[in-house]
Amino acid sequence: MQELVRKNIWELKPYSCARDEFRGRVANVFLDANESPYNSGYNRYPDPLQENLKKMIAPLKHVSEDEIFLGNGSDEAIDLVYRVFCEPRVDNVVAMAPSYGMYEVCANINDVEYRKVLLDEHYQIHADDMLKATDEHTKVMWLCSPNNPTGNDIDRREVKRILDEFQGVVVVDEAYGDFSELRSLRELVRMYPRLIVLNTFSKAWASASVRLGMAFAQPEIIALFNKVKYPYNVNNLTQQYAIELLSDIEKLERWIRDIKRERNNLLPSLKEVKCVKQVYPTNANFVLVKVTDANRIYNFLVDRGIVVRNRNNVQLCGDCLRITIGNKQENNEMLAALRSF
Repeated sequence: MQELVRKNIWELKPYSCARDEFRGRVANVFLDANESPYNSGYNRYPDPLQENLKKMIAPLKHVSEDEIFLGNGSDEAIDLVYRVFCEPRVDNVVAMAPSYGMYEVCANINDVEYRKVLLDEHYQIHADDMLKATDEHTKVMWLCSPNNPTGNDIDRREVKRILDEFQGVVVVDEAYGDFSELRSLRELVRMYPRLIVLNTFSKAWASASVRLGMAFAQPEIIALFNKVKYPYNVNNLTQQYAIELLSDIEKLERWIRDIKRERNNLLPSLKEVKCVKQVYPTNANFVLVKVTDANRIYNFLVDRGIVVRNRNNVQLCGDCLRITIGNKQENNEMLAALRSF
């Protein structure tokens, strides 16, 4: 691990939070952090390591608390991968393409070369192609399953080969994994010391506005993330909200079932729409649809107050729209508009 981590990060002495210095002891008078004594409930800094929340997530995700990193959306964890492992203007990363755009944006922000490997005609990766794109300066490989914007699960046999043969860090983004029937690769983090699996509260858990992302990895990597992150990166309101949300797991599971049911109802209906040329298989809460003229149809829908995502300019996605699975009323309204085009 020391060979993969940037030298300055490995040697970094992290900022010491006031709350860390007495951790494990009980206190009721707090005069250490220059906080106001007024406005109780909002005047204190939040737990910098989100321990109570992690206690609830750990059994749900079948991991230990020290295998969890919580951040300001998954984007914080994505950025930390670059900041921890990639030396600017020296190292590079390899990523499947098309995929989530923030992998490349964060690479550009951190001045790290971003190497794209195109998916095949079935939107699948090939381990040989991904591995051929690496060199001695390749620190990270980015995978996304189910992939965004294509919606499909990535072939686990190819992922396994990459995990076995690539000597750098492998990040698998499972933001949409709750909608897939495949088991999470999170279960493999103890077998592969360089594997990081991302997840989020934004999708299946219907909480995009609170900005809470998760990363799962062996404790050594989690400790590096905690070393580099901003001290109080997840605010107290977000932590409290997430704890309340996780107290009703049945509701979360019902949301997932409802989305899957609507997905199963929507896909056959889309295939019957005249302007739809192809509906791609999906294991996510959205579907990629090839249409006769993506730009015209996108604007047609927007004029009727219906917003989808135009992916026409994305590699391998010409004339494609990405349509999120909404509730029954939203899906029917979108279908009616497409039928009238």
